[in-house]
Amino acid sequence: MLKTALKRYQAIWKSYRHRFVPWVALNLSKNEKTLRKVTERSKDKLVPDSEVSQSLLKLFRVLLRMHWANHGELRAAQLPFLRQDTSEEDQCGGIPMCGDDAMLQSLGFCVDRKPSTLPFAGTGVFVTKGVVPKGTTVAMYPGTVYQAYEPILLQSIRNPFVFRCIDGVLIDGNDKGISKMVFRSCSGRDIVGPFMMSDTSWLTSNATPQNPLAVGQYVNNCSNDWPANVCYQEYDVPEKFPIELRQFLPNVNYSMATQRPLRCVVLVSLRDITAGEELFSNYFTIVH
Repeated sequence: MLKTALKRYQAIWKSYRHRFVPWVALNLSKNEKTLRKVTERSKDKLVPDSEVSQSLLKLFRVLLRMHWANHGELRAAQLPFLRQDTSEEDQCGGIPMCGDDAMLQSLGFCVDRKPSTLPFAGTGVFVTKGVVPKGTTVAMYPGTVYQAYEPILLQSIRNPFVFRCIDGVLIDGNDKGISKMVFRSCSGRDIVGPFMMSDTSWLTSNATPQNPLAVGQYVNNCSNDWPANVCYQEYDVPEKFPIELRQFLPNVNYSMATQRPLRCVVLVSLRDITAGEELFSNYFTIVH
């Protein structure tokens, strides 16, 4: 019994240690060769930022139309950008759309959280409908964004969801405890007039987030039997990103004093991925 439990915890630790900040810091020298290879491979992005923006904008516009149709909170006169793509339907068979409908309509596939196929790995992320073409933004890594000099020690304790970018920027994708409180606080702080600047719906772990892409923190590490089919890519949100669509971004800066663009991390497909497949990444491969 004890031996089985020990094996289980060892498997969980091996899966998540690459995202545990203290472990990464203590093992940088051991992983020097791996990090050098990653840096060499990351000089060019797998897909340009413009393509990432295009995918997000396409989905977010459909989500906003869906929200408007379902809740009637906004008037058409307030949303001139909705005149774009007016041929797309906001409802399917007369039934109000959900996030999956919006995702399938705009991107041609759906992803969702389910029990992983890896033993003891817990939750994983699967393609549930459609086909994900190679080079497609398939998920986003949600969370509070910390610059390298900002405090995150308390949040990182027993937290397997702290993601480290190449330049030292950290994203805390934990949807529970102090991490959850910090994100909610920062999101409420950043409201501009009637506009939310971020999406907090991903913090409810047992429900589908408003932005269905915001499940990237649950993508499991690859193994010899299950090679990576997605990779992480850093994406800085451009200043011209429409203010009315920022409510679907699942990231927020920890500090208001940050002058840099909002850092997001997206997961990009390395090959075509079909319905039923689980997404696997390599925690050491980040495209800068």
